[in-house]
Amino acid sequence: MVLNDSDPPVIGLSTYSEQAKFLAWDTEAMLLHRVYADCVVKAGGVPVLLPPVSTKYDALVGRIDGLVLTGGADVEPSRYGQEPHEKTYIRPERDAFEFGLFEAARAAGKPVLGVCRGLQVMSVALGGTLSQHLPETLGDATHQPAPATFGTSTVSLVDGTRAAAILGQETKVQCYHHQAIDRLGSGLIASGHAADGTVEAAEVPGEFVLGVQWHPEQDSDDVRLFAALVNAVREAK
Repeated sequence: MVLNDSDPPVIGLSTYSEQAKFLAWDTEAMLLHRVYADCVVKAGGVPVLLPPVSTKYDALVGRIDGLVLTGGADVEPSRYGQEPHEKTYIRPERDAFEFGLFEAARAAGKPVLGVCRGLQVMSVALGGTLSQHLPETLGDATHQPAPATFGTSTVSLVDGTRAAAILGQETKVQCYHHQAIDRLGSGLIASGHAADGTVEAAEVPGEFVLGVQWHPEQDSDDVRLFAALVNAVREAK
């Protein structure tokens, strides 16, 4: 897709497929927290929702300019050679869809931003592994204090990385994850850490392939990551 200067980049957002109640209905729905779309709009892009129902990954990627792999359920552990922990909950259909999208986006040179689960999808797709339940490895639930309750953390960014160029040396974040990167996937470097050593950001040098373990969409006053994605599309024209 060739953009004119006046064309806002189209940013694809992967979505959930979940049983949901709304109005008179209790049905399977394709859905996503609205704040993702709001952040894309505020950053200067046009959001498009991508439901996990197609295998036409190249065609989908051909119709967007950038991709956000959003938060959600855990990645199926068989994808990185492990048995599931009792606290692991999976959505294999969504895994297949997002792994396909990620591969197609990279092949097409499209910028990719991973959010929480999205970072984990990126790393596992590149051969990495995950720690399946942080409260067991860290001894506390700092990163996911309670259901539907975001934790807060300060992330230190690594000098010279894209993450640091966007966010500075340090940023305060909202997080909600019980899993995290164990071994990074091939080609990724860790570009941000929490005080406890948890990898909070990772990226592929030389590409706009950047994932963060926290939830930047929860702070609509700070859309720097989404703006960086939009700007990367424009710079690639």
